[in-house]
Amino acid sequence: MVQGNRISSLLALALLAAALPGACGGSPDDVGATGEVCERTSDDGSAEFLKRVGCTADFEALASTPVDASLPGARSVKVVLDTADQNALYFQNSVLYEVHYAFISSHLSGGELPYVPPLFEFNTTEYFTPDRRFVLGAVTHYAGPGVWALELSPYDTASADMITTLFRAVQAASFFGSKLAFHPTSEAVAAEARKLPSDIPVVSTGDLYAGIDYQPLSLGTAMGRLRFAKAAELDAKYLSHQDIVVLDEAPNDISVVQGIITEEFQTPLSHVNVLSQNRRTPNMGLRNAMSHPELLALKDKLIELTAGPSSWSVREVTEAEAEAFWEAHRPEPVTLPELDLTVTDLRDIAEVTPDPPDGEPLRDAIKKAVLAFGGKAAHYSILARIPEVPIQKAFSIPIYYYDLFMKQNGFHEQIDALLADAEFNTDPAVRDKALKALRDAMKSAPVDVELQDLLKAKIEAEYAGHPIRFRTSTNSEDLDGFPCAGCYDSNTGDPTDWEDVLDAIRKTYASAWKLRTFDERTYYGIDHRTIAMALLVHHNFPDEEANGVAITNNPFDTTGVQPAFYVNVQSGGDVEVVAPPAGVTNDAFLHFFGQPNQPITYLTHSSLMPEGQTVLTAAQVHQLGVALDAIHTRFSPAYGPAAGNSGWYAMDVEFKFDDDANPDEPPTLYIKQARPYPGRGAGAAAP
Repeated sequence: MVQGNRISSLLALALLAAALPGACGGSPDDVGATGEVCERTSDDGSAEFLKRVGCTADFEALASTPVDASLPGARSVKVVLDTADQNALYFQNSVLYEVHYAFISSHLSGGELPYVPPLFEFNTTEYFTPDRRFVLGAVTHYAGPGVWALELSPYDTASADMITTLFRAVQAASFFGSKLAFHPTSEAVAAEARKLPSDIPVVSTGDLYAGIDYQPLSLGTAMGRLRFAKAAELDAKYLSHQDIVVLDEAPNDISVVQGIITEEFQTPLSHVNVLSQNRRTPNMGLRNAMSHPELLALKDKLIELTAGPSSWSVREVTEAEAEAFWEAHRPEPVTLPELDLTVTDLRDIAEVTPDPPDGEPLRDAIKKAVLAFGGKAAHYSILARIPEVPIQKAFSIPIYYYDLFMKQNGFHEQIDALLADAEFNTDPAVRDKALKALRDAMKSAPVDVELQDLLKAKIEAEYAGHPIRFRTSTNSEDLDGFPCAGCYDSNTGDPTDWEDVLDAIRKTYASAWKLRTFDERTYYGIDHRTIAMALLVHHNFPDEEANGVAITNNPFDTTGVQPAFYVNVQSGGDVEVVAPPAGVTNDAFLHFFGQPNQPITYLTHSSLMPEGQTVLTAAQVHQLGVALDAIHTRFSPAYGPAAGNSGWYAMDVEFKFDDDANPDEPPTLYIKQARPYPGRGAGAAAP
């Protein structure tokens, strides 16, 4: 098996050190080849804490993956400085004691020491008050960039003097002391770090990201034939669901494949990653992937790819192994419920998904609305009734009119004929050509006159003065278990040119029959004759000042210890935030909205903004946080713990800031959509 990166080298060295005669782990006097003096007296890993970390094996005996593992390959040990005991320093076993309080309440409370208060009081005093007893932090080793970093919680308000005292203590009590740097984990901590003495090196999150070569996104294992392609050429290249593809950058769309490796790093909120999460197939970033020697040696061969939280691997497999894997991992067929074609009115968005009666599940209300109005409109309707969530005024054209359009123009019969054609079903080139012909026919077909009359009257009475956006809202997208991110295309029409409006509707309807969309449904066993499309309709503001996507929970923390909102945002509306061009980066940050000072940890900064400036102001981030918190809470009865579901839950939210409605005012937040985030990929673990 080929180990695909260097991230796991620290673990390998630790295991090797423990296995060598005379290496770390015997007596405190044992000295390894590097001159490290170990403190532990046994190798059983049972040490609950150490006062000094003398060697690599000491560190590994105490270390765990950080709670907030936003960078791969990190190993972390929590540290405690007790000012009530002459600044005594403790390196706690961070596997046995996942949080500081668990260790402190067990070891540093009572006897000759002051009693430790209950958890709530402890959290209030020990992270936020200047006269706290403890200074709390963690030492993290980032194997990729080779950095040893002292870190505080993002919301910790420790002063520069407190940080300095802790830094000096850790530096003096560790074998890595000469290499130690301070890593600010939020903008607030970074501001305090600027006051540190000049001899304390400071490393930024951006510096750490620049030093890693592997980005785990959707974790898991898959088998397939290894293909190489450029993202820009995918429209002309047919990929099989039995392929694993290496790409130069993340495309905005891709057909069903077994796994994805991109040379350019991705955002966890990209359409490609959402698709991979839903398909439960591995997706990863790897610098220089297109020229990686281990991958090139396996080009066009059947391989097994494993994307883990800190390392990846590939190996060649046989045809029999691959066939057995594909059969065992074939997804369960998705059956769409019968459509509701009795609804024929153009319905204001707030009325699409009424609040369920007391005692009835919100999820059932959403399911019922989807039958007539599709997933996007059903969720948007709930947003419309959340006071803290600003949206554009909207209405929905029900599925009935899509079905009528297909019936009146004979498209259902054409689709039946295609599905009965063996060559269409087996040859992607034939299928692509036939589906394009179907879409072309749909784009020129007449639209029902009754719908046109209703639509004209609605727009003239309530939506005059702006181009109109027609957004897809099918019964097979934005749904729990089958979000189909990026499957369908929305379009804009100008009501002053009615034919332009009709073109927008027809093109939107036709997008249900794109090749990738068709193949996605086929992979999940969906009967194509059961899909249908409603339309979500509102004004179109094309020149927004910022556009972004967010997850209403921390995708890097599976424990729930550090909940946060994960946000990707870019200035203007010209750059696609979920699939930026090569070399363009977004503002990506964690917003710890639930903490008293609501800190922000920037993971990357927008390359389109002047240095030192962010896309959103602090006030705009807070406004977004209020909306995300309300969305997370409101949909929990449908998809989260309040619905009886266990584990990690989040909503995937699209938003923008726009001043078109009030050009003299600062840009205003609009939530564009919310859908259940599809989980954690093939390994059901954090990306």
